[in-house]
Amino acid sequence: MELELRHLRVLCAIADAGGVGRAAAELGYSQPAVSTQLRRIERYFGEPVFERGPAGVQLTPYGFEVVASARDVLARADAIGRRPVGGGAAARRTLKVAATNSPMLAGMVSGLRARMPDVSLAVNSVYASSRIVELLEEGAVDAALAADYPGRELRHSDEVAHRGIVTEPTFVALPARHPLAQRSQVALADLAGEEWFLTPDDGAGWPEVFHAACTAAGFTPAVAHEFLGDHRQLQGMIADGLGVAVVQPTMRPLPQVVVKPLQGTPLWCRYVLAWRREAVTEELADALFQSAAEAHRQLVAQSPHLRAWAARTWGVPGA
Repeated sequence: MELELRHLRVLCAIADAGGVGRAAAELGYSQPAVSTQLRRIERYFGEPVFERGPAGVQLTPYGFEVVASARDVLARADAIGRRPVGGGAAARRTLKVAATNSPMLAGMVSGLRARMPDVSLAVNSVYASSRIVELLEEGAVDAALAADYPGRELRHSDEVAHRGIVTEPTFVALPARHPLAQRSQVALADLAGEEWFLTPDDGAGWPEVFHAACTAAGFTPAVAHEFLGDHRQLQGMIADGLGVAVVQPTMRPLPQVVVKPLQGTPLWCRYVLAWRREAVTEELADALFQSAAEAHRQLVAQSPHLRAWAARTWGVPGA
């Protein structure tokens, strides 16, 4: 067979759904038809794209490369019809974007470039989500990637709109030699005696939600360092046994560090796309959202600890 765009869409749908049956339902096909198509695609590539399991399917290392390339091809194909007539610098516009600390940012930027090549992004890193809202209200930025927490959703005027991208659990990073490092999940109460690396106040509910979770677990955390910087530097200090840290579940650990779910999932964080209604069209807002959501899906595909947690938490038998 010849590889076509529809084959790439099938691969992406299966990767996003985590199962052939769920992907078939979303695509409007029968499960046998999608299973047959997947077998033909894998024969074309000459090796498996997915690993089958009782909770569904997961990408193989080779499959991750294939699906990442497929997403890029599909985004570029979708962008062909959107290229401005005549092109050139005069047809381009610059979108001012503020972004909090999120690994989705790079993928969102590259995804938007593929989807809407006539739009360029000028990104301003702003840690505090409360400050991001102020910049939107002032008109200093057009759109933003911000964060909030369940029960503490971002508040803004009607001039600003927002859309939740993903709500994800917060995990903990430990030294690989830590006594709890071999557990599949770690109770927050079992970390009562640890020193913590903690990021600063973000004006949106952090670190209040962390302290509230620790109080509910029966202890007051000892904060060794207030840290906001490079994740590799943070992991280096964790690896050296200087403390532990709550982290994003898509963090890719160094060999001397492990990332574990917290038992009962006491901490959640929501990432939000926000924009000024007068500055961002519905089409552009949707392109930003789809680019950010796709970036997060790719991060999940690279995070076995997050996929394992999701399979335990939400997995259902069968594909």
